[in-house]
Amino acid sequence: MNHNSLDLFEALNTAETIARQAGTILRSFYERPRQSITKSTVIDLVTEADKTSEAFIVKALREAFPNHHINGEEGGGYGPSAEDAPYQWWVDPLDGTTNFAHRFPVFAVSLAMSTPDHHPVLGVVHNPMYDETYKGLRGGGAMLNGRPLHVSDVDTLAEALAVTGFPYDAWTAEDNNAERIGHFLVRTQGVRRVGSAALDICTVAAGRCDLYWERGPQPWDVQAGIVIVEEAGGKVTDYEGGWSEDAYFGHRIVVSNSLLHEQALDVIRLGDAAPRPVLAHGTD
Repeated sequence: MNHNSLDLFEALNTAETIARQAGTILRSFYERPRQSITKSTVIDLVTEADKTSEAFIVKALREAFPNHHINGEEGGGYGPSAEDAPYQWWVDPLDGTTNFAHRFPVFAVSLAMSTPDHHPVLGVVHNPMYDETYKGLRGGGAMLNGRPLHVSDVDTLAEALAVTGFPYDAWTAEDNNAERIGHFLVRTQGVRRVGSAALDICTVAAGRCDLYWERGPQPWDVQAGIVIVEEAGGKVTDYEGGWSEDAYFGHRIVVSNSLLHEQALDVIRLGDAAPRPVLAHGTD
């Protein structure tokens, strides 16, 4: 199997173009007037935006990369089987659907291409409301709107800004992250919940946040962010500190600026028993 026949820089540029065009689609739905807001009309709008974005992305990817397998959040698999394809794409046409439904302007299109063993090679995360496009290429660095990205140099949790999320089944899940967020809250400068796993990881890549953890995202939520943050100098593992399916599929994922990684893992492993800063100066 010859992976070298694909120009990865060109593939990344193609993915960026597709993601930005999909972002324009999402904006057009987001900006529709809403005279009658009921739960059903909001759900219909989100569903229509999600599916329209995915249909556009999948069509464009299939035209550009006919021999690649495509994993879509909405529609499942497209193209050749995953076993027969040299690369796989992971498509999240609208990451941050709850934000979108509430007109909270933080959501993204996320596209990643991985090897058959699910290691991401390139990724694009586009935030259409802020016109910010993060992209990364394995061995080729990471950028935000053309500017090189690098993680922060914060090396203690007491000075760190953390970001996390909650599973969709938070009402019923045994591990809904509520207890863990409390452990981080008293050991960091602050904890944020943005509502888009793809953007959460990119904020670490950009040095805007220093660490991210979550239980529950899916591969299409995290694959693009993983290559972007690693190329920006960050570190990605599972909750045990290893590189497993739990990490690269997002099920139990920890992302940091590398310097904070072991401290973050200690909080996840030890909970209340984890070391606490001598002088807690956390503020809102």
